[in-house]
Amino acid sequence: MNADFSARRVKMVDGQVRTTDVTDAALLDAMLEIPREAFIGSASPDLAYIDEDIRVASSDAGPRYLMEPSPMAKLIQLAEVTPADKVLDVGCGTGYSTAVLSRIAQSVIALESDSALAQAAGATLAALGCANAEIVQGPLRDGHAAGAPYNVIFIGGSVDEVPETLCSQLAEGGRLVAVEGHGHTGVARLFLKTTGVVTGRRAFNAAIKPLPGFERSHVFEF
Repeated sequence: MNADFSARRVKMVDGQVRTTDVTDAALLDAMLEIPREAFIGSASPDLAYIDEDIRVASSDAGPRYLMEPSPMAKLIQLAEVTPADKVLDVGCGTGYSTAVLSRIAQSVIALESDSALAQAAGATLAALGCANAEIVQGPLRDGHAAGAPYNVIFIGGSVDEVPETLCSQLAEGGRLVAVEGHGHTGVARLFLKTTGVVTGRRAFNAAIKPLPGFERSHVFEF
């Protein structure tokens, strides 16, 4: 294990994550354990622990990013993931969020639309021994109905709105976390399924990069 990266990992958790009210011990331990530098795609490993979104790939749909550590951790904590939970990680990218979730959940299905990213994520997760994580490829906004229902759905980038397709794949009592809106208008929301009905509430402001494929459809009025 690279001692320099280990030290940077500690600084990331202590300086970027704990300071933003992330207190979940299992989540913090997972972020201290998982080598973020293994998930930065085409970017320089030296960028792995900066407190910014990191561009890791380009695709026909648009650029893809590794989410900044603090908002990612706050979203995961908001979902209150337990060791009994089945999680759907939507837009897993290079697989970092999947690796972290795999350490605190029972199982994770990681959905990725880009074939190269899906292949790279699968290889890295396998190398790290994330045996309870599975990569599937398909359109992100469609979710993965074959594995539903899920106790937790995590969306790995900002969206214009959360599609009903994903909400319908929540189990009773399930939680979906996402950032709606772009830039400084972004708001993290928690959606809960209770007695078959999904309702959402505002949690905190969050400015993260968008996840392609969730653009709101424009309706023309005459």
